[in-house]
Amino acid sequence: MDCPLLVWMLFLNREMTVEEYDQCHHTTRVCVPHANVPYAREQLDTSRQIIAHMLPLLMMRHRRVPRSRWKDMVSENGKHYIEQVCSGCPDIDNAMNPTGRLRAMIGYHLAYDNNLIGMVMTQGRQRDVINVGIGIKQLAVSPPDISVNVYAESFYHKLTPLEMTFVKPEEGDEVVLRRLCLLLALKQAYIKAIGQPMGFDWARLEFNIPNNSVTGDNIPLLGWEFRVWTSDIGGSRGEVNVEEKYQCAIAFFRGTPHTRFIWQKERKDIESWVQFINLDQLINVVPKLMD
Repeated sequence: MDCPLLVWMLFLNREMTVEEYDQCHHTTRVCVPHANVPYAREQLDTSRQIIAHMLPLLMMRHRRVPRSRWKDMVSENGKHYIEQVCSGCPDIDNAMNPTGRLRAMIGYHLAYDNNLIGMVMTQGRQRDVINVGIGIKQLAVSPPDISVNVYAESFYHKLTPLEMTFVKPEEGDEVVLRRLCLLLALKQAYIKAIGQPMGFDWARLEFNIPNNSVTGDNIPLLGWEFRVWTSDIGGSRGEVNVEEKYQCAIAFFRGTPHTRFIWQKERKDIESWVQFINLDQLINVVPKLMD
């Protein structure tokens, strides 16, 4: 199946004001009731959740599709997708709704880590677009006063014995951190693509990066496409200049006889399908997202 992938990455170049938080929370409560994000301005995590759930609204607004022409749906395994009703869109799912108008399906998934929020989306038949996921992991230790090796050890329960050999201390801090974040981003993307909760045992998955292969419960996982890239974020947050780096990964089931890893190493490699925006750009259009 030839379903193109598109990604939007939003950088939080600043925190929201009280008024902006109130406005965005109201928008998600009205337009994205399934999100059920609690009103808690003092908890920074809720602002990330709110913004993430607003990205599909922004995407549909960008496509010039009014709210009355689409709705958020949920598959049997809890995967969200958008059903767009239109009179002139391609008959991509070979189905007609009761009004006789065609339906376009957009599968999507949301993720965030620290100051980067991402959404991956694809369009096609419902069964072809729902198995998509995105993983984001900042290339930094947390809390910042611990060593890279201690940080890596805190994730050993999510790794297989083979994967642990990729992050051995003797590899050096930079290599260990990069490899660890890569493994975690890939696992997060796959787990979300299949609709599993984050309580899923991550160690059931094994990514053999040198061999470009992946197994689940020791069984090869075929038919998947994994895209991997690094997002370098630079700018100001308030009066402070920041430079942050994030490991990003997408998992998408294409149903092919093999599994494919695509390593996007240069910014130019992702320019055609990854778009970067910041909080200011989102805030500017919030009043229009409910139209």
